Amino acid sequence: MAIVELDRLTKRYGKRRGIEGLSFSIEEGEIFGFIGPNGAGKSTTIRILLNLIHPTAGSASVFGKDVVRQSREIRRETGYLPSEVHYYDDMKAVDLLRYSAGFYGKLDENRMRRLAERLDLDLSRKIADLSFGNRKKVGIIQALLHRPRLLILDEPTGGLDPLMQHAFFDLLKEEQERGATIFFSSHILSEVQRMCGRVAIIRDGRLVRVESVSRLVRGSYKTVELTFAAESRPEPVRESELPGIIRQDISGNIMTLLYNGNIRDLLDYARQLPLSDIRIGEPSLEEIFMHEYKTDEGA
Repeated sequence: MAIVELDRLTKRYGKRRGIEGLSFSIEEGEIFGFIGPNGAGKSTTIRILLNLIHPTAGSASVFGKDVVRQSREIRRETGYLPSEVHYYDDMKAVDLLRYSAGFYGKLDENRMRRLAERLDLDLSRKIADLSFGNRKKVGIIQALLHRPRLLILDEPTGGLDPLMQHAFFDLLKEEQERGATIFFSSHILSEVQRMCGRVAIIRDGRLVRVESVSRLVRGSYKTVELTFAAESRPEPVRESELPGIIRQDISGNIMTLLYNGNIRDLLDYARQLPLSDIRIGEPSLEEIFMHEYKTDEGA
């Protein structure tokens, strides 16, 4: 069952680009990544799903309900964590969470305190006295507190230290196991690779590709690290010598390739080189993304 569906979703700001013709769906119970550099249109898409802005053309639905006409029903079952959280500075964290829980008609005090303990947040402190990272923790608890069916996360780990990021990711996995669907928008690709099953890549407001993370990183691309003997230095590889090189970098006596050619051709070429070591592995999502993005930009 599709929890989120976009059909040729478009938002224009006069002559300024917003998003153009986005179409994809998010299935129930999956953690879906939405990736692209800052300004690509990620936050615009999220604001339309939350009915904070209206689309220029196309449509979007959440839980099978139109995001414009049935937004109130959608919001009751949705948790949202913005990239930057802004609250009433004079309120204590605990009072703000109780206040926000009132919009959903219920408050589970035990759940609130368990979440605060997991995130090492002092609920008795005023918002004005909290660091950016601790304000983000308040936002996480607010988004999770009412056990939403859908979580929409916009750059969710900004301000969190590595230890808290681990705790946050554990919470997301638990929410997924509970049956929640998670829309994870980020430009930090290592996080997306760790958490998400599928991703949509967006560039300049347009959809580049929707693909499973496993297929992206286990496809035809390989990372190849060639370590030359101490007395040797690598020279750049010409396309005529080894077709299929996407990118090559040389640092000292180590050459690193992003490669999508024939593996036999690679091994035949490597046999001719004065190597002391060779390593072949899967590229990171970041390497794939940069190639996909630059290729689409060039096209």
